[in-house]
Amino acid sequence: MPEHLLITIAVIGGTGPEGTGLALRWARAGYRVIIGSRSSEKAIAHAQALTDRLGGTSVVAGMANPEAARVADLVVLTVPYEAHRTLLEELRPVLAGKILVDVTVPLVPPGVTTVHMPSAGSAGAEAQEVLGEQVSVVSAFQNVSKDHLADPDEPINCDVFVCGNNKDAREQVLKLAEAAGMRGWDAGLIQNAMVAEGLTSILIGINKQYKVRGAGIRIVGVPR
Repeated sequence: MPEHLLITIAVIGGTGPEGTGLALRWARAGYRVIIGSRSSEKAIAHAQALTDRLGGTSVVAGMANPEAARVADLVVLTVPYEAHRTLLEELRPVLAGKILVDVTVPLVPPGVTTVHMPSAGSAGAEAQEVLGEQVSVVSAFQNVSKDHLADPDEPINCDVFVCGNNKDAREQVLKLAEAAGMRGWDAGLIQNAMVAEGLTSILIGINKQYKVRGAGIRIVGVPR
């Protein structure tokens, strides 16, 4: 088994549609995956449902958020923005020395088609401020629709911007994008996350205006 598949990924917010889709794809690719939720019972039930979907070929575990983050090697945060800071502060004691992949977008209902950025510049930059330099925050996967993630057999015609201050951490997340069936691009430092996060509001607006589901982005002009 490739060495990178030996890591354990905790998906915090893994019972939601975005977290479910990512967890399902990574488990199918051979990663060890833990679903994190506020309720351990809900996490365990959801993890069993994903294990059943995979036909028992991969086993997904379920735990309460702090325990899932504690035992994982890499943590993925897929929660609404209103829960973002609270969860970061709750999990900070168990994240030191780890990579946190932040999928959060600072959407402000009901105006989700208008870009709103926090004072830090982006949710990813805010996470880095809250957690400090002992955690490598990588911002990624904001522009991939949950509709595409839901079916692990569906090819995803959408690229992923990967931003973070640690190049080795960005490289690990680029591998996660590939394992989930996407093309990732190294987009530089965490300050650049504002671009990917802001694009999400634009894509939501395109979905509404053109009555489509799952508009995405692709980088052209670079050999694949």
